[in-house]
Amino acid sequence: MIEELARDRLGFARLRPGQLRAVEALASDRDVLAVLPTGGGKSAIYELAGLLRAGPTIVVSPLIALQDDQLAHLRASGLSAIVLNSQQSAGAHSAALLASCDSNTFVFLSPEQLAIRETRDTLIRARPGLFAVDEAHLISQWGHDFRPDYMMLGAQSEAVGAPVRLALTATAAPPVRTEIIRRLGLRNPEVVIGDFDRPHLHLSAQHVLTVGDKERELVRAAADMDGPGIVYAATHASAQQAHDALASAGHQVRLYHAGLGGRERHDAMTAFLDGTARIMAATVAFGMGIDKPDVRWLVHYDPPPSLDAYYQEIGRAGRDDAPSQVRLLYRYEDFDTARHLTGRGLPGGTVARVAAALAAGDRFQHGGRSQTAALSRLADLGAATWQADGTISWSGRMGVAAALAASEAETDREREIERTRLTMMRRYADNLACRRSFLLSYFGQDYPGPCGNCDNDDTLAAAPPEAVPFPVGARVVSERWGNGSVQRYDGDHVTVLFDEHGYRELYVPAVLDRGLLRSA
Repeated sequence: MIEELARDRLGFARLRPGQLRAVEALASDRDVLAVLPTGGGKSAIYELAGLLRAGPTIVVSPLIALQDDQLAHLRASGLSAIVLNSQQSAGAHSAALLASCDSNTFVFLSPEQLAIRETRDTLIRARPGLFAVDEAHLISQWGHDFRPDYMMLGAQSEAVGAPVRLALTATAAPPVRTEIIRRLGLRNPEVVIGDFDRPHLHLSAQHVLTVGDKERELVRAAADMDGPGIVYAATHASAQQAHDALASAGHQVRLYHAGLGGRERHDAMTAFLDGTARIMAATVAFGMGIDKPDVRWLVHYDPPPSLDAYYQEIGRAGRDDAPSQVRLLYRYEDFDTARHLTGRGLPGGTVARVAAALAAGDRFQHGGRSQTAALSRLADLGAATWQADGTISWSGRMGVAAALAASEAETDREREIERTRLTMMRRYADNLACRRSFLLSYFGQDYPGPCGNCDNDDTLAAAPPEAVPFPVGARVVSERWGNGSVQRYDGDHVTVLFDEHGYRELYVPAVLDRGLLRSA
């Protein structure tokens, strides 16, 4: 029935296995977390599930550009859909909802709109059948593009009474998946993980010694690679540096980062999308909602802080599935910069101040990043509770002193995991075996390699280990680090992601001889 509906109503010749499994779970009243890579058909999941369930489908989407694209697709298929965002007045919000929320309407809106009581009340009366959150990784503070307004979505989905919830994202390693499930309040969800392999992307990395070397290699790469390209940098200054190096070499390049004015960013994006500029030098502010399928190459001028961020960003190359190249340029000093930029130093004083105020009866809304991080921490610990209107209040489940002690312990755990995530990024850069195998196994996908489409496989074939003590994906226990999951084998070493201590690389002969791991 689902595949017939997909063909007749949406024009899909067939569904991918992950799509079908997710829709079946939603139709059976089960929450779902779907991690499907770019181009994996995430929107088809809520479209089909929405048609199968009674009541409107609410789709939370972070960008107006994304909402407009989704709206156009549904209307082209003859389906009823409306969009609510900051470009409309509060009165228009309510009027559009009241006029259009029939059983099969798709309602696209931003998280900020759900904080408006009038909007929530109208949605409650419409009795929605499905609450879908697109780009769900934005609720995770492990991500570099965390959105504070996503923190209230769990409470808001509860408030509007949607019986089933769906979280969609293009990339999420195990720590991010756990955070999404907890913060959105997904109840025993079906977790659907797609195929992360993008075989048309040629992966490569190049170590350089100096900034000057990096500039020269960037200019050489831009000259060697045909078609549109994106250069990602870690900071505004680094993006400017990449831009200037390319411009001095005569390349048509534009600059994009959050420090520029709105008109400058708009003009830069327009020039790149229409082909006036072949290259965009940017920070990660240039990312979501960039619908340019023919990006033929992508260079990281600086290493990202994690393989999660790296995979998300390289997914913007070759979205048309045509051969494309992605390259990482790095100095070892760059990893120290990344560690500084992503340090999870949640100030204990901020947590103490916010906790004391909440316990005294004050109510907060998220403000600056440190205050929002403190509020999120207290909510994660159960000491505070987000409300549907965007405020947070003290829950009374623990005292202030207990909450502060738990917060310090959680900060220590997060710092350790963050350090190991950056370590994995550096190991990817230095890896001499199949890069695709390393990258996919990080996300829990068993791929022994060689892939034949990375710089290392261009010159050698990586042989899988002759014998492994535990299969990839197996749950194991260590007396020192507790429970974990086997992520990958690299020659005679095994990488395990421990729940409380992050990634650890162990020597396989020692694991066997000393019994360092056992099955969970």
